[in-house]
Amino acid sequence: MKKFLSKINSPEDIKKLKFSQLQSLAKEIREYILEVVSQNGGHLAPNLGTVELTLALHYVFDSPKDIIIWDVGHQCYTHKIITGRREVFPTLRKWKGISGFPKREESPHDFLDTGHSSTSISAGLGMATALRLKKEKNRKVVVIIGDGSITAGLAFEGLNNAGFQKEDLLIILNDNEMSISSNVGALSSFVSKRLTGNLTRFIKKEMEKIAHKFPGGEGILTLLKKGEDLLKIAITPGALFTALNFEYVGPVDGHDIELLVDILKNLKKMKGPIIFHVITRKGKGYPPAEKDPETFHGVGPFDLKTGKIIKKANMPPTYTEIFGRTIIRLAEIEPRLVAITAAMKTGTGLKEFAERFPERFFDVGICEQHAVTFAAGLALQGMLPVCAIYSTFLQRAFDQLIHDVALNQAKVIFAIDRAGLVGEDGPTHHGAFDLSYLRLIPGFVVMVPRDENQLQHMLYSALEYPHPTAIRYPRGYGEGVSLDWELKKIPLGKAELLKAGTDISVFGAGPCLYTALETANSLEKEGISVEIIDVRFIKPLDEETILSSAKKTGKVLVIEENTCIGGLSSAIAELLIDRLPTVKFKKIALPDKFIEHGDLKTLRELCGLSKENIKASLLDLAEE
Repeated sequence: MKKFLSKINSPEDIKKLKFSQLQSLAKEIREYILEVVSQNGGHLAPNLGTVELTLALHYVFDSPKDIIIWDVGHQCYTHKIITGRREVFPTLRKWKGISGFPKREESPHDFLDTGHSSTSISAGLGMATALRLKKEKNRKVVVIIGDGSITAGLAFEGLNNAGFQKEDLLIILNDNEMSISSNVGALSSFVSKRLTGNLTRFIKKEMEKIAHKFPGGEGILTLLKKGEDLLKIAITPGALFTALNFEYVGPVDGHDIELLVDILKNLKKMKGPIIFHVITRKGKGYPPAEKDPETFHGVGPFDLKTGKIIKKANMPPTYTEIFGRTIIRLAEIEPRLVAITAAMKTGTGLKEFAERFPERFFDVGICEQHAVTFAAGLALQGMLPVCAIYSTFLQRAFDQLIHDVALNQAKVIFAIDRAGLVGEDGPTHHGAFDLSYLRLIPGFVVMVPRDENQLQHMLYSALEYPHPTAIRYPRGYGEGVSLDWELKKIPLGKAELLKAGTDISVFGAGPCLYTALETANSLEKEGISVEIIDVRFIKPLDEETILSSAKKTGKVLVIEENTCIGGLSSAIAELLIDRLPTVKFKKIALPDKFIEHGDLKTLRELCGLSKENIKASLLDLAEE
């Protein structure tokens, strides 16, 4: 029984506790988070690191009157627990349960649906500006952003604009990795409290009033301001933020609730753009996560006692693992090959590559736009860059794909992981749009492997093609097929016949073809002959093979794990309308809406990608 947590139903309940009780509550919350995440999976290390900070924020500010925005959102579990979602927290990331990220429809305490990094400052600035325009003076906007997220260009654009507009905005920099962590200590804590205190602010205002009355007073104020800035620079790492017109406070211990509350109370009274720099420890309170915060950043179910990740026995390697192995093989034979990731070295399977070829590996941080243009620059000077980015994050670099890669015909290979449905992380992480946004770019080759063996051949082939190339593959385990040792070049733009048939043509790309094959084989017993063709290339499309098959059967079903707009089904429909308009056509694709979080089996059934749904579509076509 959790003595304090069981009584917390809203932020108002937090304010009734003493500091010693808040510390006990923090311990109980950590235990609760560990219990749930060990069973459901989720973002563990960042959430364990922000428990005290969250409690201090809700102790001082008045949510939802005051607006609290969590950048990315993978540190919002404590916030969810204490804002009325304590009892439903065990449903975290489950189908029809609460999301692992902030979600406005869940609670009035969530102000921004999010899951991608670095959006918080711009959104917070917009909200602060709106409050000023509406003359709602008694509301505050607080943004919490991590040290990784603040490296992105969007975050700096927001900082620059916020400093220029001088809106009333408090940005909390949650620092859990920077080398400046060593600055935490008695001196910086003392100075932070004093610089934000009532007496200091009163003295500053009075000195400004007096100086304005005397000749040369402006010069005196400038000197005093420079002196204050020099003091901050000497004992804090806030020079950059000061230069951007922010009042900088910190760094301070982000696990000291009493200190956090004292400073936040002072900051609540201050106006204008403020950066409050706190130091936290990812995974705090759970030794395995403290020791390996990268693994426990986003984790599946694990054994709570040992910290060991629970893996299914005798499973094939994941697509990510096959990518990682293959890229090392290719690097051994191609010295120009370099690998790029945007802060996802482990997630994209490049950890071993980085160890084997450190001088040929580049982690650019959470900067997908930069990663793509950086890759283009490498390619234009004769290197062979492989840029590994999750599908949902590559969306952020759409203009760079067009302007810097395609327009320049820069030979960059994009390894697009987590394509299609990804499961429990939900709508911000499903790779539902990549075929659509890649297909429309002139000069791009777009491939989809149906299994892990084909993935390695596609990676090898991409080195041989003279074009920028994208290979999109799903999250999770492969199909368990045997892996060829000899890598072979796939003829550019050529589809592959998997099963001959006479009644219906099925065109698809990716692992969904295995479900289609299984379904087609079962229909043979019912006298329905289904032809299965692995398109392999979304662009260039094998028009000859598609038209030949469609003309033979007169009926077409297209299957893809991409949005129904603009992807493979759209490409084939456009071709058929132009060349064979009388062919009967059906498609199974992701619906034109954001798909919620849940287990993959449930989501695929929901989107019509199950064996039963494919069979029903084929039977409908057969009867027409």
